[in-house]
Amino acid sequence: MRKTLFSLAILATLPYINASNELSIVEKVANYILRDHNHQLEIREDGTCKISSYYQEWRYVNGVLNLSMMDLYRITGNDKYRDFARDNLAFFFNKNNQNLMRKDYEKGIKNTGYYRFFSMKSLDDCGAMGAALVELSKFYPYKEYTAYLKKIADYILHKEKRLPDGTLCRGNDDNLTVWLDDLYMSLSFLTHYGTAYQDTECFDCAAQQVIQFDSLLSDKTSGLYYHCYYHKTHEQGVAHWGRANGWGLYAQTLLLSTIPENHPLRGRLLQIFRRAVRSISRFQDKNGMWHQLLDKEDSYQETSCTAMFTYCIAHGINKGWLEQEYLSVVKRAWNGITSSYITEKGELKNVCVGTGISYDLPFYYERPTPLNDAHGLGPFIQAGIEVYKLSEKQGN
Repeated sequence: MRKTLFSLAILATLPYINASNELSIVEKVANYILRDHNHQLEIREDGTCKISSYYQEWRYVNGVLNLSMMDLYRITGNDKYRDFARDNLAFFFNKNNQNLMRKDYEKGIKNTGYYRFFSMKSLDDCGAMGAALVELSKFYPYKEYTAYLKKIADYILHKEKRLPDGTLCRGNDDNLTVWLDDLYMSLSFLTHYGTAYQDTECFDCAAQQVIQFDSLLSDKTSGLYYHCYYHKTHEQGVAHWGRANGWGLYAQTLLLSTIPENHPLRGRLLQIFRRAVRSISRFQDKNGMWHQLLDKEDSYQETSCTAMFTYCIAHGINKGWLEQEYLSVVKRAWNGITSSYITEKGELKNVCVGTGISYDLPFYYERPTPLNDAHGLGPFIQAGIEVYKLSEKQGN
């Protein structure tokens, strides 16, 4: 009874959020992307080709963006959001486009817009974009999509580099590293593919990765995750980088949303998730944002990790995994982003660019934040949708 009264007291003091307003903010951001986007393949004077739009490229961040657009279609019923993902992914399976891009790829031209579609030599090449393709194939079950998805599943489950204990890793054999980012890069695909194809091997692998990443990267004092782990020296990295922690929590949220209720590791996964949320919540700034370096208040407030944490915690409340007391964390985070970090046009501010690992802590402090960087767009859209669902559930 006391806990219930406490929850009601918290609800009464929270900033009011109008559910319909949540979707209007999300659509404002999504519509800016649609206006700024095209699906064109340009041919340069030297005969090589170039993808015109950054949001069209085969990059993991666009995998998250495509997933979010399909989620937005499901909640609004507006076909233009699904069409965005449909056209983005169909672009790479169009025979004319594919032949032109493959010709350059086979010449050794490493065009960052499309070479990963052909190479498939890392989780960045296939995980999140593959997850988007799984979801699109539910609407358009083309055999070309199915064949490519099976290739990704085989790569992640059986060919991706691992430590001796099976943990997914990067680097050469004498310098193996575990990156927290890769928990999402792998689980984004494994969870979507495992659900669509009822593949239990995907869930077994995903669950084991969460447990092993948690063991290697968790800071026993703060509960935050380090960005990386160095296998050769058995040392953790220097930084509690915000977005890496976001990717890690995102992956855990996806897995809990899809793994069978009777899976033997589900209880342990839920325990890890709750501990991670509790730890991350302690480092939220007073205006609702989280920082580029979570434990460093002198680092800038960062939008992509704040959006990721917002989505994961809101989803946890909606699913009943987290207590209602976390509502205040979610609503302050959402208000923090929407009150200060969205332009009139619908562009996101303060999103860190793609970031590798480093022994140098100032490296993380100094990462630039270009306007409307794609690393924040998909997470923001998904966060807004989840906050909308939470508001609807509360009757706001």
